[in-house]
Amino acid sequence: MTAGKKMVPTRPAGQGEMTDHTGILAKTWPQRDQSTATTINPPLYKGSTVLFDNYGEMLKVGRHEYQGITYGTDRLPTQRQFEEAMRELEGGAVTRVFQSGIAAIQTALLAFTKSGDHILVCDNAYGPGQRFCQKVLNKYNIDCTLIPPSVGADIAEYIRPNTVLILLESPGSITFEIQDIPAITAIARQRNIITLLDATWATPLYMQPFALGVDVSIHSVTKYICGYSDVLAGTVTVNERYSHTFDSFYKLMEIYTPGEECYLALRGLHSLATRLRQHEQSALTIARWLQTVPVVDNVLHPALPCHPQHHLWQRDFQGSSGLFSFTFHHDYADAELAAFIDSLQLFRLGYSWGGYASLLTAAKVNRTIPSKYDGKTIVRLSIGLENCDDLINDLAQGFTLL
Repeated sequence: MTAGKKMVPTRPAGQGEMTDHTGILAKTWPQRDQSTATTINPPLYKGSTVLFDNYGEMLKVGRHEYQGITYGTDRLPTQRQFEEAMRELEGGAVTRVFQSGIAAIQTALLAFTKSGDHILVCDNAYGPGQRFCQKVLNKYNIDCTLIPPSVGADIAEYIRPNTVLILLESPGSITFEIQDIPAITAIARQRNIITLLDATWATPLYMQPFALGVDVSIHSVTKYICGYSDVLAGTVTVNERYSHTFDSFYKLMEIYTPGEECYLALRGLHSLATRLRQHEQSALTIARWLQTVPVVDNVLHPALPCHPQHHLWQRDFQGSSGLFSFTFHHDYADAELAAFIDSLQLFRLGYSWGGYASLLTAAKVNRTIPSKYDGKTIVRLSIGLENCDDLINDLAQGFTLL
């Protein structure tokens, strides 16, 4: 696959099977070298100083003519291998990896903004990213306006003459609203506004942001791409138009990610398709079962026909992942919720999602933009790889305590 070329899924949106992309990943495998052992997984590089073969190479560095690696912060081979795999999967021009998902978001925002700019941020975007805009960017005279999480062509109402960037997350990872991305990107292109999309929920397998007109795709590698809750990393992939701006800023900041994290993330990519199919299947089974539970009010899962933007999910996505949420009919007190939640044996309590172990969080959500979920307790489930019937039985016994 060449830079900018769309990866065409092998199934209609939202249904059927998909390729596991082993052909793409095979391009990242190490080449045979008879002087060293050739292993399936790449070698792990560690180091600060990188040696040059001769002084002529060092002179080229000063003239910006050297194409090799110059220092430990200059993306050692394991990092470059993972970045190339992600770039191929996303169909972008440049991919860079970061120490966390929030670091990826923060760097992308900094790379494309300057003092006096105005940016738009969806109100369902990752909370720490919103706070960075309001508490850090604002200090440097970059104004941020929060917009409805289900925004579409009406985004034009929020654009100002100095609007330079739009940050989306589709779906959001708590209340799961989906934006009309093609409608937004069409307007943004007309006005030379750059669009950033946090596409972590769908992964590169179940949504192709560049095919929808997005300029920058962001992923928290910590989630499904890693898959084992033992990596902190994030990626930013940029289209051809903005690749030079982003790569230059990345080099200026001398950002790098430890080789161990890149090694584990690359390993996770090889099993992503298989894991994601199981996450998807189990989550849909549990979501449909929850719709039959008397104490449950709304089940917030984009792949369910009852979801307000289900038609957008059908159009723009090639599948669904294992993260969704639900609300109760009754507003239970903390002690009542604790009785239910603490009785669960398979659902562990912890932040993040996308790993093999099922997780649960519960909290009231109050947004800047008025929402029908304001003040309601949102129970979020990250469905792991445990037996689906066992997960349902675990929830069912917990519901008897409410």
